[in-house]
Amino acid sequence: MKLHFLGAAHEVTGSCTLLEAAGYRILIDCGMEQGADIYENADLPVAAGEIDAVLLTHAHIDHSGKIPMLVAQGFKGVIYTTEATAALCRIMLMDSAHIQQFEAEWRNRKAKRNGQPEYVPLYTADDVQRTLTLLRPCSYGQDYALFDNVTVSFTDAGHLLGSASITLTVTEDGKTESLLFSGDLGNTRRPLIRDPQTPPAADYIIVESTYGDRTHGERPDYVTALTAILQRTFDRGGNVVIPCFAVGRTQEMLYLLRQIQNQGLVKGHPDFTVWVDSPLAVEATNIYNGELLDYYDEETLALLEQGETPIHFKGLRLSVTSDKSRAINYDRSPKVILSASGMCEAGRIRHHLKHNLWRPECTVLFVGYQSAGTIGRKLIDGADTVKLFGEEIRVRAEIATLAGISGHADREMMLNWLRAVEGEKKHIFVNHGEDTVTAAFAEEIKNALGVPASAPYNGAVYDTVAATYLDEGNKVRIEKKSFGGQVASAVFGRLLAAGRRLMSVIEQNKGGANKDLAKFADQVNALADKWER
Repeated sequence: MKLHFLGAAHEVTGSCTLLEAAGYRILIDCGMEQGADIYENADLPVAAGEIDAVLLTHAHIDHSGKIPMLVAQGFKGVIYTTEATAALCRIMLMDSAHIQQFEAEWRNRKAKRNGQPEYVPLYTADDVQRTLTLLRPCSYGQDYALFDNVTVSFTDAGHLLGSASITLTVTEDGKTESLLFSGDLGNTRRPLIRDPQTPPAADYIIVESTYGDRTHGERPDYVTALTAILQRTFDRGGNVVIPCFAVGRTQEMLYLLRQIQNQGLVKGHPDFTVWVDSPLAVEATNIYNGELLDYYDEETLALLEQGETPIHFKGLRLSVTSDKSRAINYDRSPKVILSASGMCEAGRIRHHLKHNLWRPECTVLFVGYQSAGTIGRKLIDGADTVKLFGEEIRVRAEIATLAGISGHADREMMLNWLRAVEGEKKHIFVNHGEDTVTAAFAEEIKNALGVPASAPYNGAVYDTVAATYLDEGNKVRIEKKSFGGQVASAVFGRLLAAGRRLMSVIEQNKGGANKDLAKFADQVNALADKWER
């Protein structure tokens, strides 16, 4: 067997791995990238029409977004994924196609004026329609025969409705081995969906490492932390703008906001308005309210049995049209605005940032991972200004993060997940993490589990028979001054995020016993004295 690492290698997005085994070529995920490249991307080593099957871990665009491009280039095989992922892909991939076509129209207007060649989108809505006909919905825990000597099964990864870790069992030259692709592993005890399930046995494991260099820390009380942010922002007369992935994170936030409003926790603003400003998020919310009961956790199922809708409430407003989206910022009353994209790189969130970032009474609240090179990461790292629609916008709003609400497992969770994998564990490959994180987590795995581990580069090829890399991939970094600065400030960005978390903890202790508050203040002052320069 040969593994080709073609995406999310020493970076977080663009997941794509090609397996050559038993005479077949199987692609696991084919996602789009977000943010700037650190290393040159490797091309697919075969024509799209020569791929025999695609396996999809979940619907997020950084895992699914380029599958219609494969179809446009000639792929005609079956796409295996879970039922919920197939349902979400029907809206997410079509939305992506519309973005592709809109961008092409915008670029071509400029190109025509400048005498430049026409820009062709990666794919169209017609390509997506053909893609959807190739989807084969699968259930968790069942074995499906891809080919005579290859079977696949799906295990709940707890990251998104329908997300899965994928196990491939291959018999080649009389020898049977298994490969386990973690996909994106979820955090625990999150709203709506179940925790990651115990993984099956495997000989080779490809594991993500988004938070491979840190732990989420003690789990905060999400409702209390979010209530505090809403209270102080609404009391200032501002909006809480939440850049939010349209599928998954938006629905989780609605679950929490419903609790806060139903319990009247925000004093003086009992019927605050929550806008979901994203056609895709609106459609996804309808899917979450559907009948995919096999994917929910026990708490959500209990609410449904009581006749309650877990993500709908009195103050919820849904925005689909552009006119309604624009009207949100004309209304000066305090409100919550949930809008995509989650990393602020595209979509309506950029308009909301333009209207709210410069207002000191407002808050921009991040509730998910922000990849290096994105606007979201720049804001978390303390940027004074950001460029939106060609205009420099001053950052005067409060920039906050809701600690621990990440949809990804942290270092210890991933190590425990790996420990639970039975079998020989001949080699563990680390991907889907920032440049230095992948290598560091591979070393952590070696030390903690005593198992061979490595972090392949984009374009790397590993031969399981020879137990070695036939090609080590692209190790030469792209020279980009702007991105280099962001990489250099990554650790400082973590420090800023830690500082904001400390402020959040301080807010949560308001009203505590004077003795405890005095002790806390002394500890903070001692820390400041140690590092003050």
